[in-house]
Amino acid sequence: MVQYAQALDASFAALSDATRRGVLERLGRADASITDLAETFDMTLTGMKKHVGVLEQAGLVTTEKIGRVRTCKLGPRRLEEAAAWIERFRELWDARFDELDQVVEELKKRSKSR
Repeated sequence: MVQYAQALDASFAALSDATRRGVLERLGRADASITDLAETFDMTLTGMKKHVGVLEQAGLVTTEKIGRVRTCKLGPRRLEEAAAWIERFRELWDARFDELDQVVEELKKRSKSR
């Protein structure tokens, strides 16, 4: 359970930044070098390396160095765990809204009967 929570925490921490979410979207279309990513997001190589490092630690991105070029691609840990966690809360809220709908309908019926 602790490893699951740590992995989930790492995923959400990585996703908390708009640039990192953008990097994931970009890598979803095609692999890219850190240089290409830095240019796309108009930032320094050092800044992009830090963002890629956070994504890599979360398992969302992998990198491979060939010669002088470090290529990034989507990692083995997609977002299934985070999606499953979110889905549980969606189901909970759906159930609560269904209950609220029933209360509202009951109040409408009482109001009409008066």
